[in-house]
Amino acid sequence: MLAVWIVGGIIVAVFLLTALIGAPYVPTHKKQASAAFTTLRPVKKTDVVLDIGSGDGVVLLQALQAGVGRVVGYEINPFLVWISRLRLLRWRQNVHISVKNFWESSFPSDVTVVYTFGESRDIGKMHAKVQREATRIGKKIDFISYAFAVPNQPEKKKLGALLLYEVSPLQKNKT
Repeated sequence: MLAVWIVGGIIVAVFLLTALIGAPYVPTHKKQASAAFTTLRPVKKTDVVLDIGSGDGVVLLQALQAGVGRVVGYEINPFLVWISRLRLLRWRQNVHISVKNFWESSFPSDVTVVYTFGESRDIGKMHAKVQREATRIGKKIDFISYAFAVPNQPEKKKLGALLLYEVSPLQKNKT
């Protein structure tokens, strides 16, 4: 019985710690995630979706079911990474989920869509990070935010609580 309490305490501590470092775990509903990749920004086999704070893998699963070629998940909670990997076992050749801090990680060079269920305090900084990565890899990235608008940025499209932004690379100074 003591072992159960210890394991339970460790799990709770990890969830609390990851909520302090990043955002708390709040899953996206399957219906909204599906709409993100079928209606708001329909995906193709050539697309690569990166989910920032991929949680339990619901968004990644919906992207795969919508027809995306590959998904990448960044999640700081190792328990949620484990759950995601189990959930997506059937698609394992098209899935890469890592215990990663989004703020300290580069995007794969073939990413075309970034999805986040961020927080109002961080959504502007998240957009800026996507902007830096679009500039680094030299191509446009579509940025989907669930529930939070990016301040001072016009959305390309809106569907309920889903907002789509087109993030183009900035011109690099030639000096």
